[in-house]
Amino acid sequence: MRERDLPAGPWPALAGLVVLAAVLRLATLGLQSIWFDEAATWQLTQLPFGDMLRALPHRESNPPLFYVLEWLTVRAAGDGEVGLRLVSALAGIALVPVAFALGRRIGGARAGLATAALIAVNPLLIWFSQEARSYELVALLSAAGLLLFLHALDDPRPRLLAWWTLLSALALCSHYFACFVLAPQLVWLLWRHPRRGAVLASVAALAVVAAALLPLLLAQRDNPYDIAGAAVATRLAQIPKQFLLGYRGPGALPTGILGAALVAGGLWLLARHAERRVRERALLVGAIGLCGLALPLAGAVVGADYLNARNLIPAVVPLAAAIATGFATVAPGRGARAGLALLTALCALSVAVVIAVAADKQYQRPDWKGLAQALGDAPEDRAVVVSPANGVVALRYYRRELRMVPWAGLPLRAVDVVTVASSPGPGDPPVLPPQVGSALPDGAWGPPRRTRTSTYELLRFRQPTPTVVVPERVAAVRFSQLPPAVDLLPAGR
Repeated sequence: MRERDLPAGPWPALAGLVVLAAVLRLATLGLQSIWFDEAATWQLTQLPFGDMLRALPHRESNPPLFYVLEWLTVRAAGDGEVGLRLVSALAGIALVPVAFALGRRIGGARAGLATAALIAVNPLLIWFSQEARSYELVALLSAAGLLLFLHALDDPRPRLLAWWTLLSALALCSHYFACFVLAPQLVWLLWRHPRRGAVLASVAALAVVAAALLPLLLAQRDNPYDIAGAAVATRLAQIPKQFLLGYRGPGALPTGILGAALVAGGLWLLARHAERRVRERALLVGAIGLCGLALPLAGAVVGADYLNARNLIPAVVPLAAAIATGFATVAPGRGARAGLALLTALCALSVAVVIAVAADKQYQRPDWKGLAQALGDAPEDRAVVVSPANGVVALRYYRRELRMVPWAGLPLRAVDVVTVASSPGPGDPPVLPPQVGSALPDGAWGPPRRTRTSTYELLRFRQPTPTVVVPERVAAVRFSQLPPAVDLLPAGR
């Protein structure tokens, strides 16, 4: 479908989709609490630039590009929730016009608008547009590289290959899993591109980038990395639903089934109504997206298990573009009307999930913000027992006066034992961990005053005279079997 076949061309509709994407991402950018992964990003941005780069091999599992951009942005916009998440939000907004250009390259302006619409309202992409991590950035750079890949297939000038190489290199420098959608593009270019020498030069350039990143990757491979404890097959089965409708939302099973049915309808329209060239190009892009799933799955099967939706995010846009091409079929009659109806239904379902997540804390990140507010101020120093231990990083983001209690302990009259509800795995509802222990050793501690909500729990122990609080002993009361952290919260002013 040519642009002149649309009233006023596609540009007003595209502008509306970009505005919609911006509203969905920016209006609630600071709504959800910062959680552990984002707090780890925040800690890195507090370091001098050189120290941050030197810390990456020991404290992170991703390449440096996102952290460089984050470091610069925090100094310009501050390290509040909005400033910390701004890089991801802007990347998520920019992804919409890139998705339009990709879809238009596959099947014309209608396919471009359909692809942009799916990306603008996709709950998973909105989730990571509001997270201070590299996932939305790699989605943007991978999609832009895929767009240049399609241009290079149609136009053999080396300049286009050079731009594709640059964008692919930047994607690799933002997340290692970009390689899984890059690899099939390399293979296809080596097979089909007429300028073999230019392609080999691109391969050599990307090999240099990969070699430069390899020492960092090897240094990071032993860093703790939390993959959901579910079996590989279970996580694989969850990924299609998460790609469509995000991690959590109301009625996960029925909405997942409905979303799958709508996608199946789009694929049926693609197979039945799309022109041959359009169908072939959509299938090529979809196959690249499937490689972005299949190659990490193969790695998980042989023991390199990093399989989860956030790592596979470079595959979301190519898969969405293939589906959107089916929705945007230009066949006359019922085919075109059916495609528009299916697209509208899927977009409406996505927006409903996004609104539900924004409105209900049970679908959001762990509520360290709410817990930090519940701790309040007190006229005296107090120990805070935080379960799990890594939660103290997120709590310190909101209560920056927190300091570790010395191993030998401190004389205190107050101890707070705290936890937040979290999900056992992506898609699971958040739960509060069980309490371990009921009484603090030593001193005249009375029964605790309990504050329990759906998102956090606080036990407040008090005694009339100060007693030395030793972290190892006071941790006898905690939440979950995991070891907690014991920090000092100075007296409020």
